[in-house]
Parts: sequence; C-alpha cells; structure tokens
Amino acid sequence: MKISVIGCGYLGAVHAASMASLGHDVVGIDVDAAKIGALSEGQAPFYEPGLPQLLTEGIASGRLRFSTDIADAAGSRVHFVAVGTPQMKTSGGADLTYVDAAFTSLLPHVASGDLLVGKSTVPVGTAARLSELVEPTGALLAWNPEFLREGFAVQDTVSPDRLVYGVQAGQQASVDLLNEVYAAAVSADTPVVVTDFATAELVKVAANAFLATKISFINAMAEIAEVTGADVTQLADAIGYDARIGRRFLNAGVGFGGGCLPKDIRAFTARAEELGRGESVAFLKEVDAINLRRRQRALDVVVEELGGSVYRKKVAVLGLAFKPDSDDVRDSPALDVAVQLHGLGAHVVGTDPEAIPNSQRLHPQLTFGTLDEALDGADAVVLLTEWKQYRALDPSAIAAQVSQPILVDGRNALDPAAWRAAGWTYRGLGRR
Repeated sequence: MKISVIGCGYLGAVHAASMASLGHDVVGIDVDAAKIGALSEGQAPFYEPGLPQLLTEGIASGRLRFSTDIADAAGSRVHFVAVGTPQMKTSGGADLTYVDAAFTSLLPHVASGDLLVGKSTVPVGTAARLSELVEPTGALLAWNPEFLREGFAVQDTVSPDRLVYGVQAGQQASVDLLNEVYAAAVSADTPVVVTDFATAELVKVAANAFLATKISFINAMAEIAEVTGADVTQLADAIGYDARIGRRFLNAGVGFGGGCLPKDIRAFTARAEELGRGESVAFLKEVDAINLRRRQRALDVVVEELGGSVYRKKVAVLGLAFKPDSDDVRDSPALDVAVQLHGLGAHVVGTDPEAIPNSQRLHPQLTFGTLDEALDGADAVVLLTEWKQYRALDPSAIAAQVSQPILVDGRNALDPAAWRAAGWTYRGLGRR
C-alpha cells in the first residue's frame, strides 16, 4: 500500500520507517529541510534503538523516501498525520497549530476514498471538528492513537500490544484500510478496538493520565516513608504482588518527564475544564505537583549530604535524558535537577550516553563530560537516569575516583547494601 506520513518528528519518523519495514511504499513529509535531509541519508535525528537500521533498509529497498513537498503525498491511499501537539505557552492546553496546518495543506492532495489517519495526541473533539474539513473531499477520516515507549518505539509500532481505530459510524472502509496497513499485527491476533472518534482520542490521554497517577502515587508514598522510616521500595514490592495493582510503574524517584506524560495530563485537565468537567480530573493537578516536588526533594538530599550547601562543590550528575535508551531531554527531571544544582553554586558535571548534545543546546551554562570526567574528584554523585551502564557500576572501583563517596540514588536503581559495603554514604528517595 502507498502511505504518506505527515510530520517526521519522533512519532512520524518511527512510523514511516516501521511501515516501510512491513512492506508498504512510504513517503515521509516534513517542513524541516534539515531533518528531511538527514532522514534521506538514513540518519535518525534523535536516538532510538533500531531506527537507523530501519531507515537504511527502507531507503535501500526503495520503499521509503522523504520530502519537504506536501504534493508528494498525492497518490497515497492512506495518509498518517503525526505532527506535534506541544503545550501552549499561555496555558496547559494543547497547541493544535501543527495539526490544523497539516490537514489544511494535505487536503488539496487527497483523492476521494483516501483515508486520513490522525496519530497525534489531541484534545477530545478534535477529530469531529476536522471531519467537517475532510468530508467535502470524499476522503475518510480515522483516529489511530499511538502508544510508543521511547526506547521501544520500533517494537511498539511493528508489534503493538493493541490497535485502536476511531472511525465514524458505518465507515467499514476505514476499518478495512487500517487492517490492511496493520495486516501483520492483525494476523498475529493483536487486539483491535474499533470505536468512535471521542473514545479513540481519550484512550491515549487516559492511559497517560493513569500511568502518571501511578508514578505520582508511589512518589507520594515516598514522601510519607521519608518521615516515618519506612522503605518505599519494599512497600512497592509488597503492594505490587496484588494483581489488581501490579509492580510496574511503582518505582519511586525523581518522577516522570519527557514529551508526553507532563504535557498530556496538563492538556487533559485543560480540555476537561473547557467541557465543564474540570472537577473530574482535578486530581491530575496534584499528580503534576507531586511529580515536580520530587525534583526538589532530590536537590534537598544532595544539599543535606554536603553539609547544607553545594556551593563550589563538584557534583557528578549521571544521566540527563528523561529516561534511559533515549536522548530526549524534554521536561527531563534529571536535567532540571542538574540546572538547579548549578543555580545553587555547585560545579555540576553532567554525563549521559546519548543526551549530552541536546542538553548542551538547552543549557550551555552547564559542564558536560565523560563518566570518568564527571566522577573524578566529585564531592557527590547523583544518579538521575538509570542507564544500564550506571546500574552496573562497581562501587569499590569508582570510590577512589571521587573526593567524597556520597551517592544520591534518584531512581532507587542501585543496591544500597553493596554501595554501603564499599564505603559509600548511600541515599535513596523514600528509602531507609
């Protein structure tokens, strides 16, 4: 099938390359000429395991190409719109400028019977509004939310855990076309939920709101644990055995970040207020507040361990991306804590396997280096992104590098007993 993907950021580039790997003929379109140039050379503009190989293979096979000209979408049977919906600067709501522009520019190049598929995360009601623009062209509209995890995005696209189709009543043709696009997943018995526009739009934000709530819940328990002497990690283990709760996403630490969860829960809250149902999701404001408090708590622990002041103390920050296996520093708790330590007068040396270039662009006032450069002579070491390289560190081996063996584990990812046995002062968040 011939497919176009409008928007070649994180979502769009992964989707285009993955669709080509499934045998489709794909053109990815974006207004950013530099991005399109890199993608056309098989170079991913961000770090995502497995993506460079898919780009190289897709381009070499002739099934994948990229363009800045929206007219190149003409002739495709299915058009995916995968542009960003950032948070508006004036409110918590989602900025739909790019979504509206994508549909407006695409419509002159679609034919009757083509299927336009929204993949962007949008406020509920957006698809119904856009359908009024699409209908006069004779094309069809569907909403097919994405559920990508950074670091696993290729896997989640090629082998999704579920597919959600939001379609208009009676439009079986939309369902048939999407089933053809995702034929490999459908044949593997992947659950398919066929529903209406509003439900499909809500699925993504509801899922993110639930995950954010679960993370903030255990971080709230960490706050209680810290004043009672309890251990939040053992607490999470104990309640996680309950099948109704589960252990995943019950890891207390500096909280969540990235380009989705923070902005999506704020946009969900803003949309609910517009609909006159703000009280229904008012709890998400506290979820957001708890999440942001954890960054301050990590900062406070570092200050405590350094005797009440970090001024002119060298602090090694291990991890800058918002999560491992990613170079994404959008709303990153790790980078935020590093910036705040710098603001208190610390000599911060940040390190990360992939996220240093993005961090430098955002915060050139910080110092960045290799792991050894960060550790050498450090007065404190702060683990803020749980890359496997950092989880595998030998506490005895690196003790000689630092000035003071003080470790603040902002992700509760390390073994306290092992570090203490090697002579380190170990501080977790919400742990004894």
